[in-house]
Amino acid sequence: MEVEIPIPKDNEVRVKIHTATVNRTDCGLRAAHPFITRFFTGLFKPKNTILGSEFSGDIDAIGKDVKSFTVGEKVFGLSESNFGAHAEYLCIAENASISTLPETLTAENALAICEGPWYAWNNLKKANLEPGKKILINGGSGSIGSSAIQIAAYFGVEITAVTNTKNLNLVKNLGATHAIDYSSEDFTKLNRQFDVVFDAVGKSSYFNCKKLLKPNGIYFSTELGPFMQNPLLALWTSAFGTKKVLFPIPVDKRENILFFKELAEKGFLIPVIDKVYPLDQIVEAYKYVESEQKTGSVLLKIRD
Repeated sequence: MEVEIPIPKDNEVRVKIHTATVNRTDCGLRAAHPFITRFFTGLFKPKNTILGSEFSGDIDAIGKDVKSFTVGEKVFGLSESNFGAHAEYLCIAENASISTLPETLTAENALAICEGPWYAWNNLKKANLEPGKKILINGGSGSIGSSAIQIAAYFGVEITAVTNTKNLNLVKNLGATHAIDYSSEDFTKLNRQFDVVFDAVGKSSYFNCKKLLKPNGIYFSTELGPFMQNPLLALWTSAFGTKKVLFPIPVDKRENILFFKELAEKGFLIPVIDKVYPLDQIVEAYKYVESEQKTGSVLLKIRD
């Protein structure tokens, strides 16, 4: 599909995109899954016909009021509100989730510190992480889970990560104190308790994990849960009992990208990249992400 090259508004920059990603959000929007997303993204057809939320590239044009960026700067960022990164050009407001590249990362690597950390931090910042606390992260090798491990490690938390056999060493290298192979051990039957249980793949439930929580412990999930129970449980547990379900709605703010950039420059946030596809293999990239075989981010090369 060909579209016209967008013209930046007065407060926008135009990014000549070199690399994007294909992620769970893209797949969910394309399939309108869960169905409730149709009420926000288009009931009968998608409002945004070009997907892609993570991007890196060069600024090739700026609006007349832009002060933070100049033409030619290398940038990366997140376009969760309007998407559009699966195209050669993207216009985005200068105060949106966009920043110059971290000094320690290439344009491709920087992509892997956008959406995964964004979803992870959206939850973990509500948990008051500090040394001495214990967290269990289910799905520790995915883009969200691997980011959650590194962010939790930054705050000095003791981390137990659940993953598959081949990624046990990966999660330990990222900062996990303990690693559980889900193919040989059911983490919900552990005889231990945690301050936080974070289901970064949405494969379990609060009721399966409740006994793992300490009094005043918190359960997070990246999915709505069976019968969309997690938002309802967040309301219920806020009024009853000591163990809580929190389901914070992620907000796309530039301060998040700047925080992730800072972590990367300090060596606390290392990108985890699984595969790289050229743009003409975008269908294969979507199939791979939907197969749930991936570890970390799947990159999409928009141009060489």
